[in-house]
Amino acid sequence: MAALIIEIFKEDEQIDVREGVSAKSGKPWKMQSQVVYAHVKGKFPVRTSVPILDGEQHYPAGKYELDSSSFEVGDFDRLGLGREVLLLPHGKSF
Repeated sequence: MAALIIEIFKEDEQIDVREGVSAKSGKPWKMQSQVVYAHVKGKFPVRTSVPILDGEQHYPAGKYELDSSSFEVGDFDRLGLGREVLLLPHGKSF
Protein backbone atom coordinates (compact mmCIF):
# COMPACT_ATOMS: atom_id res chain seq x y z
CA MET A 1 0.00 0.00 0.00
CA ALA A 2 1.42 3.37 -1.01
CA ALA A 3 1.29 6.20 1.51
CA LEU A 4 0.32 9.77 0.73
CA ILE A 5 3.57 11.70 1.06
CA ILE A 6 3.42 15.21 2.49
CA GLU A 7 6.59 17.28 2.02
CA ILE A 8 7.62 20.40 3.90
CA PHE A 9 10.39 22.63 2.63
CA LYS A 10 12.72 24.74 4.78
CA GLU A 11 11.06 28.01 3.66
CA ASP A 12 7.69 26.71 4.92
CA GLU A 13 8.75 25.99 8.50
CA GLN A 14 6.53 28.67 10.01
CA ILE A 15 2.92 28.80 11.17
CA ASP A 16 0.49 31.04 9.33
CA VAL A 17 -1.95 32.67 11.76
CA ARG A 18 -5.31 34.20 10.82
CA GLU A 19 -7.39 35.97 13.44
CA GLY A 20 -10.61 37.91 13.46
CA VAL A 21 -13.96 38.43 15.11
CA SER A 22 -17.02 36.41 14.12
CA ALA A 23 -19.69 38.53 12.44
CA LYS A 24 -22.37 36.20 13.85
CA SER A 25 -21.30 35.75 17.47
CA GLY A 26 -18.90 38.66 17.98
CA LYS A 27 -16.37 36.22 19.46
CA PRO A 28 -12.72 36.25 18.43
CA TRP A 29 -11.38 33.33 16.36
CA LYS A 30 -7.92 32.12 15.44
CA MET A 31 -6.83 29.61 12.81
CA GLN A 32 -3.28 28.34 12.41
CA SER A 33 -1.88 26.36 9.50
CA GLN A 34 1.36 25.41 7.79
CA VAL A 35 2.07 25.19 4.07
CA VAL A 36 2.82 21.65 2.88
CA TYR A 37 3.07 19.91 -0.48
CA ALA A 38 1.05 16.74 -1.14
CA HIS A 39 2.35 14.18 -3.61
CA VAL A 40 -0.96 13.31 -5.25
CA LYS A 41 -1.70 12.59 -8.91
CA GLY A 42 0.59 14.29 -11.35
CA LYS A 43 4.23 15.00 -11.87
CA PHE A 44 4.69 17.61 -9.13
CA PRO A 45 3.47 17.92 -5.53
CA VAL A 46 0.48 20.20 -4.91
CA ARG A 47 0.65 23.11 -2.46
CA THR A 48 -1.89 22.90 0.36
CA SER A 49 -1.89 23.41 4.13
CA VAL A 50 -2.51 21.48 7.33
CA PRO A 51 -4.07 22.90 10.49
CA ILE A 52 -1.81 23.49 13.49
CA LEU A 53 -3.46 23.42 16.91
CA ASP A 54 -3.00 26.40 19.20
CA GLY A 55 0.16 25.93 21.24
CA GLU A 56 1.63 23.32 18.87
CA GLN A 57 4.93 23.81 17.06
CA HIS A 58 5.43 23.85 13.30
CA TYR A 59 6.60 20.74 11.47
CA PRO A 60 10.28 20.88 10.43
CA ALA A 61 11.30 20.38 6.80
CA GLY A 62 11.07 16.78 5.63
CA LYS A 63 8.77 14.12 4.27
CA TYR A 64 5.74 12.93 6.21
CA GLU A 65 2.74 10.62 6.00
CA LEU A 66 -0.76 11.23 7.34
CA ASP A 67 -1.54 9.37 10.54
CA SER A 68 -4.78 7.36 10.34
CA SER A 69 -6.19 9.48 13.20
CA SER A 70 -6.32 12.40 10.73
CA PHE A 71 -9.24 10.84 8.86
CA GLU A 72 -12.92 10.90 9.72
CA VAL A 73 -16.17 9.83 8.15
CA GLY A 74 -18.25 12.92 7.51
CA ASP A 75 -21.47 13.91 5.79
CA PHE A 76 -22.98 11.29 3.49
CA ASP A 77 -20.57 8.71 4.99
CA ARG A 78 -17.66 10.13 3.01
CA LEU A 79 -14.08 9.80 4.12
CA GLY A 80 -12.27 13.07 4.66
CA LEU A 81 -9.70 14.86 6.77
CA GLY A 82 -10.69 15.91 10.26
CA ARG A 83 -9.95 19.22 11.94
CA GLU A 84 -6.85 17.77 13.56
CA VAL A 85 -4.21 16.47 11.16
CA LEU A 86 -1.22 14.54 12.46
CA LEU A 87 1.86 14.05 10.31
CA LEU A 88 4.34 11.26 10.99
CA PRO A 89 7.89 11.10 9.58
CA HIS A 90 7.86 9.18 6.28
CA GLY A 91 9.46 5.77 6.27
CA LYS A 92 9.60 5.31 10.05
CA SER A 93 8.04 2.20 11.55
CA PHE A 94 5.87 2.79 14.58
